[in-house]
Amino acid sequence: MAAPKLSKLEYQIIEVLWARGECSIREVLESLQARRRPAYTTIQTTMYRMEEKGVVRRVKKIGNFHLFAACISRDAAQRRLVDDLLAVFGGHAQPLMAQLIETGKLSLEDVKEAEQMLRELAEKEKA
Repeated sequence: MAAPKLSKLEYQIIEVLWARGECSIREVLESLQARRRPAYTTIQTTMYRMEEKGVVRRVKKIGNFHLFAACISRDAAQRRLVDDLLAVFGGHAQPLMAQLIETGKLSLEDVKEAEQMLRELAEKEKA
């Protein structure tokens, strides 16, 4: 099953859960940058929606609050994000790579590492 599409705030929330494990809504809120921190109710609503999507789940109730945990892996979420990004470029990686190069976000070292990964993948497929 493919990971559901996540908003920017949902990515910020799930990053906290990946880093810290089980967290309450308050703990997630306090982990976000103070200067751009949304209201508690915004985080609460977003986490409940993420629960409906199957992205997070309630794992424990302590007093009158719940602890939440991530249900999807970082790899699955990143794969979905990359697929969505490639769709913007017509499904082709070359225009995306050109954009990354033009903006200085892709270095020669990055290209060399990617080349090595491709060689290793080709070797693995031969075996």
